[in-house]
Amino acid sequence: MNRVELMELVRNYQVGGVTRRQFLLRATAVLGSAIAANTLLAACTTAPNDNPPPVVDATQPPAEVGSSSDGEMVTGVVSYPGPGSEALMGYWAYQEGGQPRPAIIVIQEWWGLNEHIKDVARRFAAEGYVALAPDLYHGVVTTEPDEARKQAMALSSSEAVAEIQAAIDYLKGQDFVNGRFGVVGFCMGGGLVLQTAANSPDIQAAVPFYGSPLSTSEAANVTAPVLSFLGTRDGISASDYEAMHATLSEAGVPNKFQLYDGAQHAFFNDTRASYDEAAALDAWQQTLDWFETYL
Repeated sequence: MNRVELMELVRNYQVGGVTRRQFLLRATAVLGSAIAANTLLAACTTAPNDNPPPVVDATQPPAEVGSSSDGEMVTGVVSYPGPGSEALMGYWAYQEGGQPRPAIIVIQEWWGLNEHIKDVARRFAAEGYVALAPDLYHGVVTTEPDEARKQAMALSSSEAVAEIQAAIDYLKGQDFVNGRFGVVGFCMGGGLVLQTAANSPDIQAAVPFYGSPLSTSEAANVTAPVLSFLGTRDGISASDYEAMHATLSEAGVPNKFQLYDGAQHAFFNDTRASYDEAAALDAWQQTLDWFETYL
């Protein structure tokens, strides 16, 4: 997280996008001092900010989002054509300047395109990727399980994959993307990672975190290398993942299944009680290594 992202963290706290605890945890990590983080918190005004993130139309130059200085992090909401006549939206992050680079599609949990998913996109951007997180709920974000379940049930897998493909197609037209695409997702998004890998020829690497695994017949359609993560305390069956990965191995598709002992569902989400720091840090490094190898 650089200076621009720290400013965005302040803004998100001011408008209620992150809690006081989340703000202190992230600010401490950036500043290296809990005292400095608390000082920054005290300096933050709690007055609401009515200015939303900038929306970039697909016909406009991407540099209009964020800073225009070479090397600065660009973040914001982007609009792009959908599979039909509707316009879709997502959150993207990338560093300006340099050579064209691979893109990572970041797929949300069932909560929607919340601050955690945006933060994951920024982490990939900090590693040199172009990251785009499609807004599959079209503006709906929730913290209530019943509402999240309702939204997830209303989202058809085929429509979601089509919207993910639309995000990929949009990035194909950006001169700072080199045409290689990875996809990563969590919970509901983990399952959609696998569905996208089984249906899109544009995916060169896939990383599902604790999503619904593919059946062996569906897995036979996957050609992109797959790295999967699951915890032993997750309700998802590890044996189903093992069967999927066995199918990938039989087809000669590079793959790895990492099962973390004692980790719960959503162990990567550092805003929830299920967060497992050791598993999350290891999974993050493995994810970066996987994308570096295959993208």
